[in-house]
Formats: sequence, structure tokens, C-alpha cells
Amino acid sequence: MSALLTEAERNAVLPSLGETGWGAVEGKDAIRKVWKFKSFSEAWGFMSRVALAAEKMNHHPEWSNVYNVVDVTLTTHSAKGLTKLDTDLAERMDAMAGPAEVQRDLDQPIQCLCEIHHAGKKG
Repeated sequence: MSALLTEAERNAVLPSLGETGWGAVEGKDAIRKVWKFKSFSEAWGFMSRVALAAEKMNHHPEWSNVYNVVDVTLTTHSAKGLTKLDTDLAERMDAMAGPAEVQRDLDQPIQCLCEIHHAGKKG
């Protein structure tokens, strides 16, 4: 089982992940990030690449996908919090995401392209 990150490890790695858009999850020792891709196929391609990498690491994200949006939460369930597995996977995901837009304000509702296109057709 992986060990929880120490305070020193958290201070070393979490600020740089925060700069790329990863944020703390309220009430849970976890990090979260939301990417918006140009299309569903770009989002799905990202998820496919991450799935292969995660399987090799034997560490799997909590995630959801709606059209072009991929919402990811990382935590190590067996350790009941953040471990090096989480931060390593976060860094790999950042490298795989390419130029996708990052929604930095995680308190705002997440809106996918299909909702935006639908709203534009009303009226």
C-alpha cells in the first residue's frame, strides 16, 4: 500500500500542480481538475491515453466525461488520501492533455460544448 504524502512532500509537489489547475477537494484528501477539449473525440483520446498509463501504474482515477469535458479526482482509496501515485498520475495527465482548456474555478458549474451549442440555438 502507498503511504500518504508527508507535509514536506505536499509542500514540494502540490503548489506546482495547483499552478496547472489541480485543486483540493473539499472534505476529502484528494485533488481535482477539469479539462475542456475541442471535441468529444479529443476528450475520449485523452481518456484512452490516461487509461493505459493508469493501468500500468495500477492506479486509476475517479473521472467523468460529458462530451468535451473530462472531470478528474485523484486519491488513493487504500491509503485514504493523497499519495505519490496521485501526484505522479496528475503530472502524467497534465503532459497528456495537450492544449486543452482548464477550468480553474471548480466552484463554477461545468458546461460542456453541447450545452453551449444548445443554448445558442434557443431564441
